[in-house]
Amino acid sequence: MKVTTYPKDKRAILKSMKGLPNDIESLKKIIHQLLEKIAKLEAENAELRRRLGLDSTNSHKPPSSDGYKKPTTKPAIPKEGKRANGGQKGHKGKTLERVAQPDHIEVHLPSQCQCCGRRFEQSDIHEVVQNRQVFDLPAPKLEVTEHRIAHIKCCGRSHYGEYPLHVTVPVQYGPSVKAFVSKLSIDHKMPIEQISQLFEDMYGYDLNSSTILEILNLGYELAAPIERQIVENMLKKSVINFDETGIRVGGKIHWLHTASTEEQTHLFVHKKRGAEALESMASVLKDFKGKAVHDCWKPYFAFDEASHFLCGAHLLRELSGLAENGSLWAVKMHSLLLDLHKTTRPILQGEDDIRARYRAILKQADAEEPPPQRGKRGKPKQSPGSNLFRWAPRT
Repeated sequence: MKVTTYPKDKRAILKSMKGLPNDIESLKKIIHQLLEKIAKLEAENAELRRRLGLDSTNSHKPPSSDGYKKPTTKPAIPKEGKRANGGQKGHKGKTLERVAQPDHIEVHLPSQCQCCGRRFEQSDIHEVVQNRQVFDLPAPKLEVTEHRIAHIKCCGRSHYGEYPLHVTVPVQYGPSVKAFVSKLSIDHKMPIEQISQLFEDMYGYDLNSSTILEILNLGYELAAPIERQIVENMLKKSVINFDETGIRVGGKIHWLHTASTEEQTHLFVHKKRGAEALESMASVLKDFKGKAVHDCWKPYFAFDEASHFLCGAHLLRELSGLAENGSLWAVKMHSLLLDLHKTTRPILQGEDDIRARYRAILKQADAEEPPPQRGKRGKPKQSPGSNLFRWAPRT
C-alpha cells in the first residue's frame, strides 16, 4: 500500500479544508471574502511601502527629516544644462586692486653689503624697485571712548552738557558691538554660547549670555517699524508664497512661518503650526487678499479672502512620489508642468493644445485612481493620488 506524505504546511491546509462546506455557492462566498481581504492587505502593504519611501525629494517632508542617509539633493524644478564650477563665460570677476594710499608701508632693504660686509640701515639712501600689497585684518581690539560731562558758568548759572542718547550707564558696549552681535545671531545663525566664545577669543572680553539677549531684544524693538513697513509693502503685492518649518526653541518644537515675495520675506516664530499661528498678530496671511501660493496643508485654505494656489515645487515632489509608486497620470502631469515652466510667458501660441493635453491627463487620473475606501466610521478614505487630483482645476 502506497502512503502519500505532505509537507507540514500542506498538511495544515488540508486539515483546515475539512471544515469547509461542500456546496459551490458557499465556497464561492468564502473565496470572494478571501479575495476582498487579500486586496485590502495588498492596499495596506502598498500604502506602508509608499510611506517608507517618502523623503524631501518626493513629498512635502523637509530635508531635515531625511536622517543620516540623505538622498542626493535634486531640485524639484531641474536646472537647465550643466555648468562648470567657478565664474561663467562673460562674468565680470572681482579681484583685489591696488590702493593709491596704503595704511602701512614696509621697506625691505638688503641685509648687508656683499663686498665689505657693512650692514644696511633704514637711514641709508635707497631706491624702491618693486612693491606688492597685502590686504589683511587689523589686530582685533575694542576702542574705549570716555564720555565726560562738563559745565560752564555763565550769567551766574551753571550749565551742564548731556550724554548722547545711547550712553545710559557708567560702563557699556557701544552700537558697533551691538550691530556685530545682531549680525552674528541673525544673519549667521550663531548660538549665543558661540557668540560669547568668539567675542572673548577675538577681543578678550567676556560677553555673557544675558548681555547678548539684551542686545538682540533691543535690535528687535528698533526693527519693529521696519517690519511693519515690510508687511505693508507685501500686502500690496498680488502674489505671496507661504510656508512653515519646525525649529527648536528652548528644546521644544516651535514653527517658523514664512511669507515671501520676489523682493521681501517676513518670518515669525510661533509655538503652534496651524490656525492659532496663522491668525496671530504676526501673521501676514490673515490680512492678505491676493493670490496665496502654498502646499496642500489644510489650515491655509481657511482664509477665504485670499485666492489659493498650490506651490509648483511641492506639486512636482508630490507627483514624483506618486510616479515612484506606479501612477501613470502623475508621470504625464509632472512632464506637463516642467514643459510649462520652460515655456515663455505669457503663452501666445499652443494654448489650446496645452489645455487638451491637461484635460486628457485629468481624464486618465480619474480612471486610474481607485474609488474612496469606506472604513468603519468617518468619511471614505481617499488615496494620495486622489487627494492631489481633486485640487486640480477643471479648465
